[in-house]
This record gives sequence, C-alpha cells and structure tokens, in this order.
Amino acid sequence: MSDVVVAGGGLAGLVAARHLAESGADVTVFERESRVGGRVRSRRLNGYTVDRGFQVLFSAYPAVRRELNLDALDLRYFTPGATIARPGERSVLVDPRRAPTDGLATLFNGDVTFGDKLRLFILQRELAGRTTGEILNRGGTSTREYLDRVGFSTKFVDNFAAPFYGGITLDRDLETDSLVFEYTFKMLSEGRIGVPAAGMGAIPDQLAKRAEMAGATIETDATVSSVESSSTEAVLTVDGETVVADAVVVATDPPTARDLTGVGSIPTEARSCVTLSVARQSRTGLPTGKRLVLNADESGPNQVAPLSAVAPEYAPSDATLYSATFLGEREESDEALFESVQETMASWYPEANLADLELVATDRVPFAQFAQPPGFRVGLPPADDPDGPVFLAGDYTRWSSIQGALESGRVAADAVVEELGR
Repeated sequence: MSDVVVAGGGLAGLVAARHLAESGADVTVFERESRVGGRVRSRRLNGYTVDRGFQVLFSAYPAVRRELNLDALDLRYFTPGATIARPGERSVLVDPRRAPTDGLATLFNGDVTFGDKLRLFILQRELAGRTTGEILNRGGTSTREYLDRVGFSTKFVDNFAAPFYGGITLDRDLETDSLVFEYTFKMLSEGRIGVPAAGMGAIPDQLAKRAEMAGATIETDATVSSVESSSTEAVLTVDGETVVADAVVVATDPPTARDLTGVGSIPTEARSCVTLSVARQSRTGLPTGKRLVLNADESGPNQVAPLSAVAPEYAPSDATLYSATFLGEREESDEALFESVQETMASWYPEANLADLELVATDRVPFAQFAQPPGFRVGLPPADDPDGPVFLAGDYTRWSSIQGALESGRVAADAVVEELGR
C-alpha cells in the first residue's frame, strides 16, 4: 500500500483524498486550519449562518453532480434571474420558461432591450449544443468584447452583465476570459444555483466524511511548511516534524502551492471581495423574493443576496439575513461599508424601513479567485508539473470555480495512481 499525503483540506484536496483512498492508498490529509473547507466555509453567529463571502453552488456543474450528494446537502435554490436596482427603481429580468410568473415583468423590462432578450434565448440554444470541454477550449477574448461581438446592447452590459458576472468573476469590468461567461451561462441555463440548508460549509463537510469513509485520515491544525522530493519519494515538514510519503498532492491556496513546489506558473494574481452579512429583526423581507439584487450603479455593493428568503435556516425565525458584496479590497472600515449597504438598500426600497438593519459579520477575502484574463488557461500548470512524486490539485489547474476545484482533485488523484502504478 502506498503512503500519500494531501497538503490542504479544501475542496480539491478532499476530493483527491477520497479517490486516492478508494484506489487503495494510505492517505493522510494535513489541513492548517481548525476545520476543512479552504475558501468554502460557514460559521454560526448569534443564530445566523454566515458563509465566508457570498458563494453559491451551480447544480449543473459536472463535477458537482459526480462528487457530491446533492440530496443530502438539502439545497435551497434562488429564483432564476435577478432584480436590477438603482435608487428609486427596480426591474426584473428572468428566463420566462423557468420563472413564468415573472415573465411579464421581464417582457417590459426597460433596463435591457428586446433584442437582448432575444439574444439570450439564441445564446442558450447555441451553448446547449456545445460540451463543457468545447467551451473551455474557446475563449481568448474578454467577456465585454464577447458580448459586444454577439450583439448585446450597452444597456444590457452595464445594467445586467457587469453586476451579475461581476459577482461571479469578481470582475465588474468584464475583463475575464469569455470562456468563463459561456461556461457559467450554460450551467445557469441547464441547472440552478443554491446553497445548502446548513450553509456552504456543508459541502466540504460532506467531502470530508466521504474521504474518511473511503479510508483517508484528516488532521486539522497541521501545517505543511515544506515539500522536498526525489524520484521515488516526497519529504514534508509538518509542524516541524518530518513526514515521508510515496507521493504528495499539494492542494493549498495558490500562493502557498507556489511556495511549496516552486512551480512559477501557478497564478497568484488575486481577485478580492468584501462581503457583509446584514440582518433585520423581522421575518418580513424585502420584496425581491428569492432573486439576487444587482446594483446597476457602481457605487455601493455590487449585489445583495436575500439569503434567508432562499434558505430560512440561515436566520432565526424572527429575522431576515442578507449578504452584500463589494468587489476588490476595500480600505473603508466595516462600519463605513455597512453604512453604504444600508444607504444603498434604502435607496432601492424607499418603501421599506431599514433603520433596524444591523451588521452581523464582515468577511474580507483577499484571495477569493485568481485572475482569469483572456487566454489564461494556456499558462495554467498541469497536475504533474512539479518534479518527482509531487502533484497539484486546485482550481488554478483548471479555472477558478467550485467546478474547477472538484475536477482538479480527481485529476490529481488519477495522476498519482498512474505514477505509483508504473
């Protein structure tokens, strides 16, 4: 039996650990934090479920369907589409086939043109005929250039695409490679977005249980500080102790992975965000239903998500919880950002009294994603890039997403099994 170490207990590392254990390897996962999950974590604060930043699960992601038990996660889904908001104005944009009750509101939405609505339908049909593999081999231009080339109006780009895809890619300027737009648009058309009833942290918790059931050992509060290798073994330093393994999968965050392996092609240019969890001591929420609220203006938060409307378990029975996300690293204090959220939401919903809005938590995430400019995939490292029996697992080997993280774990495990079988 081969001894394999996985450095990092995020999504990629946990998937790699499970598949390696199922292949017969003796697997140990070392996670430096007190619990698994990496960037995907949740905590309970005063009766609220607070995720680390605003994150959702795309149910149509192929790796999600393969690696997760969605029924066990008890997903709560957002209504497809969004509310577009600016001071004193709100409009609704949905796919009328999937949210027929909002179809009329979409038809008369003035924030996008009738041609835009027709192009969305045509694009759905076009991408339905392409595999995800084909889409990942496309791209090469920015999302903004792509939308202009396809024929979407400036109104559509500014009012919907910039805040909506700004929320997905943390890039409101839409400089991200267009393949990310095509991939996520296809997934949105073929599935839904949601959160587990127990919070996004339920995802790594489930992956950890499945890895342990397969035979893997998970040690938390255990930091891997160095990785050295020969042609036949890997030597790690874990909390000052030496650990020798037949192979190691480095599944840490990108900067740490680059430091541990010396692989210079690991991307370390970060996309950042700041997410505020805010609450009202009232179960009567704002009239947005289960739709995301997109900020059509550039000031204030990029989007607000009605989390407890989607998942009532996120808040006490007499309260409502929202998350408001600002893009980039913000210099303002938590209090100043909260005031901006309160003022912005009040301008969108002047009929509501938001004086009782309170700040529950602030999550500043300096490395939420790696930057994905046009052509970024060409330079990403493969799983077997490091010398010796050292392998990489992380979304930075695929593309920045939960899909990329889950898929990378399986790819890395397969590469280890192939190498050890030689």
